[in-house]
Amino acid sequence: MAQKITKGIKTLLAEANARVATLPVAEAKALYDDPDHVFIDLRDIREVQRSGMIPGAFSCPRGMLEFWIDPDSPYHKPVFNQDKTYVFYCASAWRSALAAQAAQEMGLAPVMHLEGGFTEWVKQDGPVAEKT
Repeated sequence: MAQKITKGIKTLLAEANARVATLPVAEAKALYDDPDHVFIDLRDIREVQRSGMIPGAFSCPRGMLEFWIDPDSPYHKPVFNQDKTYVFYCASAWRSALAAQAAQEMGLAPVMHLEGGFTEWVKQDGPVAEKT
């Protein structure tokens, strides 16, 4: 018997976007190098290597986010233990909406995600750095 999905991705995204602040690219371009903001790139490392990333962003594969946020996790990353604003982004603002919601539910704050994702960042001539 086929699975019956009771809550689809459109509903999940709508719920996340209703709970998480969205940062327009025009505003983000003025904040990406602000020391009070941490941009978190959630894309797979192959995506980052192929197209670069926002300068100064921290690369965190979406699958590791919760493990890297939790200070009790053996995988915790200190970047997530700062008194700063966290701006999550992915390619199209889908993974970042869900990730920002999860981070917010874990207690990370303040958290937001980049409207339109990295695709919109590039479209609006945001600076891009190569992943080293």
